[in-house]
Amino acid sequence: MKDDTRLVAAGRGRVEPEGTVNLPVYRASTILSPDIESYLRRFDDGRAYEAITYGANGTHNARALAETVAALEGGCRTVVTASGLSAITMTLCAFASAGDHVLVTDSVYGPTRRFCDEVLARYGVEATYYDPGIGADIRRLFRANTRLVFLEAPGSLTFEMQDVPAIAGAARERDILSAMDNTWATPLFFKPLAHGVDISIQAGTKYFAGHSDLVIGLVTLANEALHRRLADTVMAFGEVSGPDDCYLALRGLRTLSVRIRRQARSALALSTWLAEQPGVRRVLYPPLPGDPGHALWRRDFEGAASLFGVVLDTSDRAAVARMVDALSLFRIGSSWGGYESLVALYDTPLPRSAAPWAEAPFLMRLHIGLEDPEDLMADLDAGLRRLGESA
Repeated sequence: MKDDTRLVAAGRGRVEPEGTVNLPVYRASTILSPDIESYLRRFDDGRAYEAITYGANGTHNARALAETVAALEGGCRTVVTASGLSAITMTLCAFASAGDHVLVTDSVYGPTRRFCDEVLARYGVEATYYDPGIGADIRRLFRANTRLVFLEAPGSLTFEMQDVPAIAGAARERDILSAMDNTWATPLFFKPLAHGVDISIQAGTKYFAGHSDLVIGLVTLANEALHRRLADTVMAFGEVSGPDDCYLALRGLRTLSVRIRRQARSALALSTWLAEQPGVRRVLYPPLPGDPGHALWRRDFEGAASLFGVVLDTSDRAAVARMVDALSLFRIGSSWGGYESLVALYDTPLPRSAAPWAEAPFLMRLHIGLEDPEDLMADLDAGLRRLGESA
């Protein structure tokens, strides 16, 4: 079955006569048992991982969403969490313990880094940040207590690619787990588990939901042992996503393919145009032939997200503010993956030990929505003209 069909068919359940197209929302805390014997044995034989036993374990909506994502990822099982960040933090908590060492890409999502530095460290887990371009040489960083390698490709804000199969393969040789934040590509454009990764993480807040109106996370595991360990950790922390958010995320998934492919085409057109504009030092987008990560992206990925970075060639903060404020179709906001176009600006040094563009004073991140690409280009053109104006 092709992915486009899975997006529509998975997680639908048995069709009832005169039933609904979408699964109804099951709002519940208490789940009733038919008799006391069933109640007393509700956790026997792994039923805690299969049956719906309590609202915090997930109701029908969470299970349907998890089933759909697991089918799309090609994984064993999927666990739903309250946010993309909690999907990351629950993974780190489940597979690292006091005295362990984890390797994390230096280009990782900022809050992931903060969690490693401020929370994991407090509980005795040491994180080392590695160059995202390290590839199979990551073997040099393995220690006897290394338990997990955390990947993200492309990296947050700076968009470096990683040789995922080489890194995951090196980790597997030493029985070290690998986990990857794959929110940018989604399983439509890259399947981490098929490239040797053990754990695939998605911020469903972004493309899965698609409408900027919910926060949710998903973790897909390669085997049942990993699934049970993560599910136990999530339950112990009381991590739960409500049924309404699960319903909306599943509804958003049904149109993921048509949305992200349209947005990717527009993003390629706009990024190509921006790379030639005055005032732009560099566009950070792996699908561009001149990008340092283009060869890896072309080898491993089936497509690209509509999020990329733009390094502006100016140190004039007021001019940059004029440019961004002049945009009308690009709204100012931190998230991405929805149907609308967004712009975010970063003018402080990134917490990176190695970034070839660290000297660039301003990094603009653009998310391309479903608006007409010619209209978006005209909007950016007007903004760039303001960038060159004197105060």
